[in-house]
Amino acid sequence: MERTNVILTIFGLTYLAIAMGHVPGLKINRPGIALLGAIALMIFGGVTTADAVSWINWPTIFLLFGFFVISAQLRLSGFYDKVAGAIADRLDHPGIFLVVLVGATAGLSAFLNNDIVCFAFTPIVAAALLRKQINPVPFLIAIALASNLGAAATLVGNAQNIMIGQIAHLSFGHYLIWSIVPVLVSLAAASGIIWLMSRNHLQPGRPAKQDEGASENHENESPQPAYPFNKIHTIKGLIILVAVIGLFFSPAPREIIALAAAGIHLASTKFRTDDLLGLVDWPILVLFMGLFVVAGAFQSTGCGQQAVHGLAQSGFNLNSPGNLVLTTTVLSNLISNSAAVMLLLKVVNLGQPVAPYVLGLANSFGGNLIVIGSVANIIVVQQAREAGVKIGFWDFARLGIPVTLAALAILFGWAVLIP
Repeated sequence: MERTNVILTIFGLTYLAIAMGHVPGLKINRPGIALLGAIALMIFGGVTTADAVSWINWPTIFLLFGFFVISAQLRLSGFYDKVAGAIADRLDHPGIFLVVLVGATAGLSAFLNNDIVCFAFTPIVAAALLRKQINPVPFLIAIALASNLGAAATLVGNAQNIMIGQIAHLSFGHYLIWSIVPVLVSLAAASGIIWLMSRNHLQPGRPAKQDEGASENHENESPQPAYPFNKIHTIKGLIILVAVIGLFFSPAPREIIALAAAGIHLASTKFRTDDLLGLVDWPILVLFMGLFVVAGAFQSTGCGQQAVHGLAQSGFNLNSPGNLVLTTTVLSNLISNSAAVMLLLKVVNLGQPVAPYVLGLANSFGGNLIVIGSVANIIVVQQAREAGVKIGFWDFARLGIPVTLAALAILFGWAVLIP
């Protein structure tokens, strides 16, 4: 009982700190908090090294690492900048541009790291819009919203879905077939909502909303790509990506496929290993490993299942589609979608046919609610600020809330219709 109390205390403090995003007086972020929680459990909670290692889902970590390297190779080859530049050249019709931007962002986010897509697209699109004297705010918010919606379409669109697919042993093809309809409908709804709510501010000639002290004379600026375009290595990266996705439909372990692709890229004649590994999102890997240990220790107490059973007796069945959508959305915006998914995977009945699918879509859809709902949102806001464009909390929420509500309603309807 004493060990259980210690574990629950450390678990509670860890998730509280993750919800806050920091610890007062310390310069520590969510990955550091998760790692600190895991260390505290090993020191005070009786968690052995063998326990900690066994609770980490290493196939998830390996698959994440592999895709980080795949994305890094395409980024270094200038692929993201090339696509963003091609989209930015089509600004004569803002409505059509919005649809193309949403479609391209979502499509790339479904098969590559959506955070990198946002990082690469935002400055180029912002500069192009400023040159045309079109308000960039709705378009930049559209990048964040579309990246989260698009990432939900596959089991490799974001880190959370990679984890869900590995732990729940989901078929890549079955998940794609189940998710594609609500994702496409949600993307169409998002485009329509953004256009209807912002159409009076999208036309050329309206002043852009800029930060004070931003660079002057944007009309004469040209967005400079962060990485020069290399056709040969872009083709190489895309061929390997297509091969990886194709092999995901085979019985071969996904993490081995991704690691093999990463190995090919690491044996590069063009890009230095340090450059490729420098673009790997190491904090995400640390966050996941720490959360695996914290959540594993929590599960070992049996309190999670007791709580779910208690909720069911009181009339709240966590495994029903509506309740799972609501719970995932709320937790994703309180403690981050990574921590929310990690916790829910320990208490949700993954044997329920629809539960892991709902979890995969709800954590991404729910991340669109407010700025802090996902890392992609924060990246867009920060990149926009560097480009001289201010996106306030309410600017984002004004579009994010209706898009999220529409997407969640579509997801709930689909889950009820296609169990």
